[in-house]
Amino acid sequence: MNKNVHTFIGCDREYEESKIVLFGAPFDSTTSYRPGTRFASSAIRNESFGIETYSPYLDKDLTDYKIFDGGDLELTFGNPGRALKDIEEFSSQIIKDGKIPFMIGGEHLVTLGAVRAAVKVYEDLHIIHFDAHADLRDDYLGETLSHASVMRRCWDLVGDNKIFQFGIRSGDREEFRWGKDHVKTTKFTFEGLEELIESLKGKPVYFTIDLDVLDPSAFPGTGTPEAGGVTFLDLLSAVRKVSKLNIVGLDMNELSPIYDQSGASTALACKLVREILLLLV
Repeated sequence: MNKNVHTFIGCDREYEESKIVLFGAPFDSTTSYRPGTRFASSAIRNESFGIETYSPYLDKDLTDYKIFDGGDLELTFGNPGRALKDIEEFSSQIIKDGKIPFMIGGEHLVTLGAVRAAVKVYEDLHIIHFDAHADLRDDYLGETLSHASVMRRCWDLVGDNKIFQFGIRSGDREEFRWGKDHVKTTKFTFEGLEELIESLKGKPVYFTIDLDVLDPSAFPGTGTPEAGGVTFLDLLSAVRKVSKLNIVGLDMNELSPIYDQSGASTALACKLVREILLLLV
């Protein structure tokens, strides 16, 4: 793989020497409310030069580590199945090479492609899911491949009690009823996360962050904002806890930069990417 010409700040090392591979999945063809997440990965990469490579939270600097930025995948719009196949193949190559794929969406459906790749290698895969929305519908308007059903499709792969959701504050009644028997859902907060971390030590974990877990006052730049979310510092604290686990793949999604003309939402996303990268290395 050749690194992207325009990389996320500090992520300009070669593929062969890097443990973490950053890449974008600019796809939003099943977005149910306001589209625009297809622009997130390029916006994050562009605006990353507005932050520093150094983290005062961690006393670490991106320039001291080997991280590869593979750029954005070229994904077919209007064909979720084809897009997911391309994401799965790219993620599979990264995992096969002993590296960690870090995908920037895109709508949340892109997670399914990466999880498909991970579960082929890690049969006992567990998923930690931060989000405002349960995403447990079996279909949305008849479409089973949707950002509103992504966690249900992931459940198809990993089975009962392997998906752990936090920050959830939206979904239809049937989602919550179905979820009680099949996934572990914590509404509104990250309560119980520390206990979960202890129980998952040594197990392979895929970590997916839907940025609308944040309160819209901190993160208005998303397609489906939900009042009552967490703060940036709450999220950062929770991410630090999850980073202690055996993370075999992860993603961050649902930034729609066009809905926050101030650029603050994109800047927040950039900062979170930096912190996650430094936690993983």
